[in-house]
Amino acid sequence: MTTSPVRALAFYLPQYHPIPENDGWWGKGFTEWRNVAQARPRFRGHAQPHLPADLGFYDLRVPEARAAQAELARAHELSGFVYYHYWFNGRRLLERPLDEVLALGRPDFPFCLCWANESWTRNWDGQYGVHLIQQQYSPADDQAHVAYLLRVFADPRYIRVDGRPLLLIYRTHDLPDPAATATAWRQAAQRAGWPDLYLCQVESNFAAEHSDPTHIGFDASVEFQPDVFHLGEPLQRGRGWQRLRRARLASRAYADNSIFDYGAVVERMLAKPLPAYPYHRCVTPAWDNSARRAKDAFILKDSHPALYERWLREVVSRAAAGPQAPLVFINAWNEWAEGCHLEPDQRHGRAYLEATRRAIEAGNGLG
Repeated sequence: MTTSPVRALAFYLPQYHPIPENDGWWGKGFTEWRNVAQARPRFRGHAQPHLPADLGFYDLRVPEARAAQAELARAHELSGFVYYHYWFNGRRLLERPLDEVLALGRPDFPFCLCWANESWTRNWDGQYGVHLIQQQYSPADDQAHVAYLLRVFADPRYIRVDGRPLLLIYRTHDLPDPAATATAWRQAAQRAGWPDLYLCQVESNFAAEHSDPTHIGFDASVEFQPDVFHLGEPLQRGRGWQRLRRARLASRAYADNSIFDYGAVVERMLAKPLPAYPYHRCVTPAWDNSARRAKDAFILKDSHPALYERWLREVVSRAAAGPQAPLVFINAWNEWAEGCHLEPDQRHGRAYLEATRRAIEAGNGLG
């Protein structure tokens, strides 16, 4: 049983600033804000667009924006950000926010990294399979990569588990030999004076990632929400609904997109059996990537702060009583184009942040 308070860590997208690559691929000045602002409702009651409130349409090149994010997170009991880290055979993308956090020493807020090791494609605009930049793996790159990571781990704000730097990998099974990579990185960390690393496999939306992480030399898995393998059937599917749509008595949005009820998802996730291997739970305040997709969006409808609070409170409570390192994850702090953010918006204000604070305090037995 854990004895330390559960730390809640929120995934953080460092994308909200222009970079030359995105200028070339998507148009001058592109950031996710372009998708966010143009989103529109697709069915009755569809909560789009998601528009920011307190922090506005910020630019992550601005230190004051990063400081305001950290201040909000700390005030609502979050213990750190999980920055997505983009490394392509030595080439880094979207690196400026983290580089400036490291160089300036501000904000004074804990963080760790999740290597988002997917190739980038044009899937957003329907050109599936068209690659923008591809991952390439090799033992030499493992060594170059860990040399960079060790410099980040040395920052006093970096999150550790029993003295071991915490590192998440989004697609472990894309690595040619994940066990060899894990071994090489652990050895490098130990040579640098660390007791070890705490390596986590992210159970993303790929079946191969839902497996025992210890079999590939990792320490634990991190659940990733929404867990598409445990959602059940989308709403308004089947022949009856098809007939109603042909008669124009039901919305085509339910045929063109995968839409689920958020409250039902919460209950399914709380009832989901846990695996026998080391496992850290995750929750999401909402999910709706229709800002990115003209069709085939994935939507959890009718999210509400009270439902999210119940989910998070229960997950924190179970983590506090469980055998694993006391960590839970929240997807996400600022995935605005996926409708998935704790940052305040114009519809709910700070309600999700306030629900986060209450849930963490109650789950830790403090509220």
